[in-house]
Amino acid sequence: MDAPAYDDQNVFAKILRGEMPSHTVYEDEKTFAFMDIMPRTDGHSLVIPKAPARNILDVSPADLAAVMETVQKIGRASLEAFSADGLTVQQFSEDAGGQIVFHLHVHILPRWHGVRLRPHTGEMADGAVLAEHAEKLKAALA
Repeated sequence: MDAPAYDDQNVFAKILRGEMPSHTVYEDEKTFAFMDIMPRTDGHSLVIPKAPARNILDVSPADLAAVMETVQKIGRASLEAFSADGLTVQQFSEDAGGQIVFHLHVHILPRWHGVRLRPHTGEMADGAVLAEHAEKLKAALA
């Protein structure tokens, strides 16, 4: 089965082009990290490649390696910034796999013992809270 082509009008492509705002956490030559606007935990962030890639099935190995290097960096910062006990790292490919935005992205969710993930409601979080969480992550990265 051939996957549909990459759509450069997806929300993450628009964020990369500066056409939509984001609460940026980290950026390098190949990757971009920002806060999830519908967080399932405090500090829920996303890492995406700058290269156009629909998901893990069509990304180049070099871009995937760069994404995972950034995931590790943000994950370590998340543990520190949010005094988390652990992390959940998720990636969904294609709609049957749970993917909603068709630009490769990896979720980094700080986790605490006894605290369940919030449901994915589709409601956006308060922008001031997201900005505060982004600043915490940036400070832990410094």
